[in-house]
Amino acid sequence: MDNNNQKQNQIQVELTDEVAQGTYSNLAIIAHSSSEFIIDFICVVPGTQKAKVKSRIILTPDNAKRLLFALQDNIQKFEDMAKNGGNNNISFGELIPPIGSIPGEA
Repeated sequence: MDNNNQKQNQIQVELTDEVAQGTYSNLAIIAHSSSEFIIDFICVVPGTQKAKVKSRIILTPDNAKRLLFALQDNIQKFEDMAKNGGNNNISFGELIPPIGSIPGEA
């Protein structure tokens, strides 16, 4: 690929100050239909009866799979970095099962 094509394929991403602050989530609920995946990010506060959805992301199946691979790659890099840095305590270990029996079909 020549230099001109590389410049045309680059996307400039803008991050506003508000979005850069991020939103804390300690629970994600994932549902899907035949054409999209929906991920609701929720903050559950101990001792309360309600939890609000803080953010909803809707993805095509192709982009959901890209997100899966990107997360796997980054988790592996995180664990490799922790091992190489001498901190063997940082690891996700075994796969953590989902909470409850929330159905996956929307």
